[in-house]
Amino acid sequence: ISLQELMEPEAGTNRTAVIEFTLLGLVETEEMQSVVFVLFLFAYLVTVGGNLSILAAILVEPKLHTPMYFFLGNLSVLDVGCITVTVPTMLSHLLSHKHTISYGACLTQLFFFHVLAGMDCFLLTAMAYDRFLAICRPLTYSTHMSQTVQRMLVATSWTCAFTNALTHTIALTTLNFCGSKEVNHFYCDLPQLFQLSCSSTQLNELLLFALGFLMVGAPVVLILTSYIHVAAAVLQIRSAEGRKKAFSTCGSHLTVVFLFYGTGIFNYMRLGSEEASDKDKGVGVFNTVINPMLNPLIYSLRNTDVQGALWRILVGRRS
Repeated sequence: ISLQELMEPEAGTNRTAVIEFTLLGLVETEEMQSVVFVLFLFAYLVTVGGNLSILAAILVEPKLHTPMYFFLGNLSVLDVGCITVTVPTMLSHLLSHKHTISYGACLTQLFFFHVLAGMDCFLLTAMAYDRFLAICRPLTYSTHMSQTVQRMLVATSWTCAFTNALTHTIALTTLNFCGSKEVNHFYCDLPQLFQLSCSSTQLNELLLFALGFLMVGAPVVLILTSYIHVAAAVLQIRSAEGRKKAFSTCGSHLTVVFLFYGTGIFNYMRLGSEEASDKDKGVGVFNTVINPMLNPLIYSLRNTDVQGALWRILVGRRS
């Protein structure tokens, strides 16, 4: 980008006039920044440690070599990736007191965040389908959820998530940023960058709603359909113990689904506000830090098989 284009945005109509952004972060005072640094470093270490422990338990425990835990292992990898895309950058900014991020790094962060978030959408849907087959179609479960089917579901999920993220990233490169370069967030995301553009974002917002409907709407419908069938099947079980066991295998997944989709819909389906509020930052913290940190706890606290495998890893011996 030439100096003339930087001074006169109109000179480069198809190029951005901003070569870097400033991430304002969560807090302004230096004292609070130290507190935030400690809290987020702790959250990052707990999240990475928790998810890698779940993944290790699934890999080393033969009892957990089932489709449900195959998907759970993939979810753990996604959670580690999601928090790694955003939090280390924020921690380095807090440590160096330099809050700038290059235009290219900002788009890269946005791209990988949307790949991982999109993958989450489809993976949670695959897990709901797995529960539907296990409870409603137990006789044909091994056929309909073979290793080939599992790999196809994961590969299709990656393809759709990659296409969605690439589409948004390419669309964003068509915008001009010639005014303020302060992003009122701790990572680069679409709503905050739309607010900084001095060119029309109407097409980008339309794209976000259209793809958002496909990425969120279709999975939600499939998850709800799966669990309606699951609930109907479970209620027909005469044994109270049997009903309890069937519901317990679904409870953890439903909790994660509500947390993930609730915060995601709140964040992306209410564009139009010119001011990026603190609520957006709170939702961002939930999406990138709290959800990935809670997932290992949700899946391990109510699951004796995972608890047993983790205990055997910790004590260094297996039964």
